[in-house]
Amino acid sequence: MITLAVSGCQGRMGQSITRLALADQEFALKALLERKDHPRANETIANVPISTDNSTLKGCQVLIEFTSPEATIANLKACVQYGVKMVIGTTGLQPDQVKEIEKAARRIPIVFSSNMSVGVNILFKLTQIAAEKTGPSYTITMTEAHHIHKKDAPSGTAKTLAAIAEKASGTKIENIKSIREGEIIGDHTVVFESAGDIITISHHAKSRDILAKGALVAAKFLRHKHKGLFNMQDVLELN
Repeated sequence: MITLAVSGCQGRMGQSITRLALADQEFALKALLERKDHPRANETIANVPISTDNSTLKGCQVLIEFTSPEATIANLKACVQYGVKMVIGTTGLQPDQVKEIEKAARRIPIVFSSNMSVGVNILFKLTQIAAEKTGPSYTITMTEAHHIHKKDAPSGTAKTLAAIAEKASGTKIENIKSIREGEIIGDHTVVFESAGDIITISHHAKSRDILAKGALVAAKFLRHKHKGLFNMQDVLELN
């Protein structure tokens, strides 16, 4: 059994992860973290009190982190201190913060991905294959859509898609359109266009549970890892 901690437990993703973890017999929920100014930071979920102090991570095996860049780095330092493995799905991280994650992975195992969804990671792979085969003879454009509460744009997933396509095709992706409307969970579309045809690859998220389920799969992947930086392509053996 994996003793689990969830950060941002009262957020949209945190609630999904916590609910699914409680229903999975491979996990024992040990710690719940939330920011100090959250109006529900003093509640208890399934007899686990929510804490604003990351010292409660001590004794946990894995922390799942879908929060802000600042909170992620603070909890990263605590995980290194207490020897806790991490699944990081936080987006909007700056290059220096990513370097801190890379440095920490020399001491603890970390799955770090802009999108934990199995379907989106298949989208990543399909985009790589299409970009390799079409090359510079096709123009590549991307569109991503999310709910109005999402702060970063383009999304971390779109940035990952662009990086994959650029590396595989050898061309720069100049056009990523970001849409923020209503309560859209996440839509991503990649279009390859030539003078003779158009190839469209897309993914539509119907529920946040796909991200939460992927994060729990990643947590299980870390069970026997001791250190190193991994992504969902590693978890799903798509590399």
